[in-house]
Amino acid sequence: MPCYAKVMEASLTRLADTGVELRHGLYQRFFAAYPERVAAFLCPDATSRRMTDETLQILYGLACEEDWVWTLVAELVATHRSYGDLPLAEYDGFVDLLVEELGQTLGAQWTPNCAAVWQRQAARLKAMIAKARADWDRILPRTAAA
Repeated sequence: MPCYAKVMEASLTRLADTGVELRHGLYQRFFAAYPERVAAFLCPDATSRRMTDETLQILYGLACEEDWVWTLVAELVATHRSYGDLPLAEYDGFVDLLVEELGQTLGAQWTPNCAAVWQRQAARLKAMIAKARADWDRILPRTAAA
C-alpha cells in the first residue's frame, strides 16, 4: 500500500472512531456555499450518504492508484450533467469542503502531513473531474436545451 494510502486509511479509521457522520457538517457547509443546490437534492439523506462515501472512496482509491477511479469519476460527471451545467468551481468546492470538514472533525489528529496527503489527492480528483467534464463536453456537446 502506498504511503499516502496508509495516512488516509489511518485518518478514516480515526474518523470512524469519532462516531461522527462527516456528511452532516459537509452538507451544512455545502448548502451554505451553494444555497441554490438545496432544491436539487430530492432525498438529501440518501444523496448526502452516497456522495460523501463515493468521494471518500475515490480519494482513497487515488491514493492506492486504483484503476477503477477514472471510470467512476467519468460516470459520475456524466450523471451530474442531468442537473445542468454545473460549474467546475462547484465540483472543486465540494471536494475542498469534504477535506476541510474531515480536518475539522479530526481536530488535533489532523496533522500537517495528513492535510497535505488529503489535499494532494483532492487536487488529483479535481483535475480528473475537469478532464472528464471536458471529455464529455467534447463527445456529447451540450445543446441550448440541456
